[in-house]
Amino acid sequence: MFTVFLVLIVIVAFLLVVVIMVQNPKGGGLSSSFGGGGTQQLGGVKKTGDFLDKSTWALATVLILLILASNLTIEGAGGVSESKALDTEDTTSIPVTPPASTTDDTNN
Repeated sequence: MFTVFLVLIVIVAFLLVVVIMVQNPKGGGLSSSFGGGGTQQLGGVKKTGDFLDKSTWALATVLILLILASNLTIEGAGGVSESKALDTEDTTSIPVTPPASTTDDTNN
């Protein structure tokens, strides 16, 4: 299930990048390239800026919701995850020898 969310996240992120790249930072965007700057309207292109703005917000909202929903499907998210580094069944114990005595017997 996580892979489905991952694929959807990648697709939505790609669409979000495309929509953002089509927009013009000065407000002209795609509509200005079709002559929508004046009173001329070519096939409803005058409202392209509004569509791109709304689609940016919609895609960003969908992306955030997909990321939050994918967090619920991550394996071990609902319970306690155990670390294999702390697993004591497979490790071999190395015997520890005490250090050699360093007391000086000549002072007694």
